Amino acid sequence: MRFRDLTVDQFVSLLASAQPVPGGGSAAAVAGSLGGALVAMVASLSAGRPKFAEHEELLRDAKATGEALADRLLTLADEDAAAFAGFGTAMRLPRDTEAEKAARAKALQQAARAATDAPFRTVQACLQVALTAESIAGRSNKNASSDLEVGGLMALAAAQAAAANVFINVPAMGDDPTAQNMLDRTEAMVDDIERLASRIREIVRGGETRPPLAGGMA
Repeated sequence: MRFRDLTVDQFVSLLASAQPVPGGGSAAAVAGSLGGALVAMVASLSAGRPKFAEHEELLRDAKATGEALADRLLTLADEDAAAFAGFGTAMRLPRDTEAEKAARAKALQQAARAATDAPFRTVQACLQVALTAESIAGRSNKNASSDLEVGGLMALAAAQAAAANVFINVPAMGDDPTAQNMLDRTEAMVDDIERLASRIREIVRGGETRPPLAGGMA
């Protein structure tokens, strides 16, 4: 079962149930997907219109990027659930003998890495959503500007939520040399997304019109 194949009502009901998955990580990824979809929508409502002709390439790129990120984040919702389920399986491994304890500890560390990596990649994808949203702020249909602001806010909320899972899972990675780097990068990305969401809000609410983006999208 893929979460994307469920109705919204089915997903919400499953989320509200006593089932261990989906959980917060999957919910974060779905929220990020909605942000990506909103960015694609605003770009779609702007591309091909004479008023935004000077931004045409940017808008078409933003539409494609938003759609791709929305799809990627839905996949990450499934990957997060699978990783969490894997950690639960490792937790249930026997630990009666020293050999079993060692095997369980190794399995837990590997499962913790997977359970940390999925939300980390969700934060990465949310950063791209926010970057794309910011790039077309002031360069797209003002009638849909509030949707663009919401897209940025969804990316921020999703990133903050996914980061919470990174922070809680990293300690279980033990002596994994990448653990601290993942923490540092996660914090930095969330800070970047917060700044981008704030900038989008300023542009939208100030009614700013911006010139073409030099060099295209980052």
